[in-house]
Amino acid sequence: MSASMLETGTGAHSGQGFIIGVDEAGRGPLAGPVVAGAVVLCKPRPAGLDDSKKLSKTRRAALEETIKRRCTWAVGVVDVEEIDRLNIFGATMLAMTRAVLSLCGQLGGEPAEVLVDGNLTPHGRTADWRWKARAIVGGDALEPCISAASIIAKEHRDRMMRQLAEIHPHYGWERNAGYGTAEHMAALREHGPTPHHRRSFAPVAQLEMRL
Repeated sequence: MSASMLETGTGAHSGQGFIIGVDEAGRGPLAGPVVAGAVVLCKPRPAGLDDSKKLSKTRRAALEETIKRRCTWAVGVVDVEEIDRLNIFGATMLAMTRAVLSLCGQLGGEPAEVLVDGNLTPHGRTADWRWKARAIVGGDALEPCISAASIIAKEHRDRMMRQLAEIHPHYGWERNAGYGTAEHMAALREHGPTPHHRRSFAPVAQLEMRL
């Protein structure tokens, strides 16, 4: 696994029996990677944790800084080439697995349980997944450790898309994060797809067929 696929940080938490929260960002966009965050919360946990989509940009950024400073966290990234090869579901499961593997490496132990946002977990779907896992629908609003993971994943991915927007300025990725907004679709029709577009996604594939 290349170093570019992971980002990590260690807070005060260590030892066995910990709970990891996991969430992803970037399943739906037409461009850019899918990113998973994994977090073991510190005690006391950061105040105001919630689903990252419900938080203002300012509040989300402040919480990310607190989580990174006080808790233990990791990020797993799966790039566009892997998304197109695996499909987005498989890529999401792989990103989660990478994030949890990295977090376990930092903590030097295995979690008692991994709480995953959604209705499915990577168990039995990704070769390296070996942990007890529980899927929680709406977990990013219900479980604070998943809320923290959602914040880490979204902030990390948004930064990546802003960096890519500097190289490919036509598509508005600094504003739309790669989602298929009217602005993004108009730029796709005018300029065509970049190497960071997901060619397995229908709007991009259909456009390429017409070009």
